[in-house]
Amino acid sequence: MIRQKTLKNVIRATGVGLHTGEKIYLTLRPAAVDSGIIFIRVDADPAVEIPALTEFVGNTTLATTISRDGQNISTIEHLMSAFSGLGIDNAYVEVSGPEMPIMDGSAATFVFLIQSAGIEDQNALKKFIRIKKEVRVNDEESARCYNQSATIRPYDGFRVSHTIVYDNAVIKEQQATIDFSMTSFVRKLAGLEHLA
Repeated sequence: MIRQKTLKNVIRATGVGLHTGEKIYLTLRPAAVDSGIIFIRVDADPAVEIPALTEFVGNTTLATTISRDGQNISTIEHLMSAFSGLGIDNAYVEVSGPEMPIMDGSAATFVFLIQSAGIEDQNALKKFIRIKKEVRVNDEESARCYNQSATIRPYDGFRVSHTIVYDNAVIKEQQATIDFSMTSFVRKLAGLEHLA
């Protein structure tokens, strides 16, 4: 039985928004069971809560942007990766501007912040999605230009593979496969082997 997780303590950080160049104040707080990840624009009057759910994704050009009631928060993907990789189900993310601070450009700083706050098991079971059949997604317009797609297949475990083919003679192609039954998110993806 795997339980839901949240943060043990509140933790704060300050950084700069990649696209706006604004100084951003960030606060991560514990949240109750089944809350999910909720972003809050604390600079809005009144503050606006934006759940990290697909129905609130407003834009994905250059970054993932969630929107609600005329307020946006962009570049959430690095923090969301850290939450997912560390198994955090419930947390409040207070942000003082329209985007997350970029920190070092990866999930590593967010992993460090979460681990510094501590992780706490909650009194409820974690919810999982089981993939029972292959699902393939591609945007027809993008597929014509870039041959982009994503495929999810049933697997007894959790493994992620990707291939990127560049129109560049030097880079050409990038591939990776990570089986999470054999390695940890912190070590392999976040690049923090010293914290694993």
